[in-house]
Amino acid sequence: MISKPTSTDLFLSFFRLGLTAFGGPAMIAHIRELSVGRHGWLDERDFKNGVALSQSIPGATAMQTAAYVGLKVRGIPGALASYSGFGLPAFILMLILSALYARFNSLPKFISLFNGLQVIVVAIIFHATYSFGRNIANNYKSLIVALLSAISFWFSISPFIVIIGAGILGMAFLKVSPSATMSRSETKDTQGYTLQIVGLLVTFLASFVGLYFLSAILFNLAAVMLKIDLFAFGGGFASIPLMLHEVVINRGWLDSKTFMDGIALGQITPGPIVITATFVGYLVYGMAGAIIATIAIFTPSFLMLVFVAPFFDRLKASAHFIQAIDGVFASFVGLLVYVCIKFTMIVPWDVPRILLGVATLAALLRRVDILYIVLAGAVISVFIF
Repeated sequence: MISKPTSTDLFLSFFRLGLTAFGGPAMIAHIRELSVGRHGWLDERDFKNGVALSQSIPGATAMQTAAYVGLKVRGIPGALASYSGFGLPAFILMLILSALYARFNSLPKFISLFNGLQVIVVAIIFHATYSFGRNIANNYKSLIVALLSAISFWFSISPFIVIIGAGILGMAFLKVSPSATMSRSETKDTQGYTLQIVGLLVTFLASFVGLYFLSAILFNLAAVMLKIDLFAFGGGFASIPLMLHEVVINRGWLDSKTFMDGIALGQITPGPIVITATFVGYLVYGMAGAIIATIAIFTPSFLMLVFVAPFFDRLKASAHFIQAIDGVFASFVGLLVYVCIKFTMIVPWDVPRILLGVATLAALLRRVDILYIVLAGAVISVFIF
């Protein structure tokens, strides 16, 4: 019989994995190897259920899957251990890069570097839009939802309203194949688990209220990141249009160019792209801002995971739930189209930038590791721009 790991074991195992967590959702295969293949903490069926749950709720899919493994093995303490261990390396590196950026971003070499990285960010967003879009390409109703979402965002309608509207449209108009829903199977709940969830919620609410009295800026920063994560269905890239709206358009904490630089830095750190929240928090309020923004951008999705997990079988059996999620996914295609246009208009295109953008997009389509793409682009940028 395989012995269960302690919470410390989970933290250290996922911390080591998080050090090399490049590639976003591609890391799910490595999490499977760690938890199913190497240690046998979960069986194949349990792991697939965890991936399905992680894809159905907001937040970065790989982070959610790591938390699910910990949840199944050691309950909520295990989920916290694996979640924090997996994300900590990305936070530490992004914090260092943010501090360097804040100090040296006006130097000529830094300007050259980010002139090229902006082009790479545009290519990355185009590729993400393509990846989202091809999943709905054969469904004209989903394409209509995506188009309406892009138009709504273009006319400055809040993306959060757009997402809610897309979910309603999905329930009203999108069809679900009979195989998409799954039969129900009851998941037993325990009083201890319920008390742990209540304890988490009370701790979260108390901390959030305390932040209100401590600092208005930190409270607003936390509120923005909480809202972004709560609506970021579809993985880390889904957070980009939401963060753009809140951080750049709505509040003006950063300009579009600086925000793009933050996304570029997020691509050379391990972990999900939402770690850009650390960069935003640091530029808004220093070290405290980076910590608060990072915790806030990961909290809602974690709470939703531990709350929904015991009842996920029931949700999978609901056609309305699947329709709403399909509608929300379609809306993110439209929102990403808007971001593509917005970012493309910022870059001062010339022949070298066009060639770099085309080469980056070609490399992404050929599944070259995104870390290698960004590092190569950084070296090229220093010499060309």
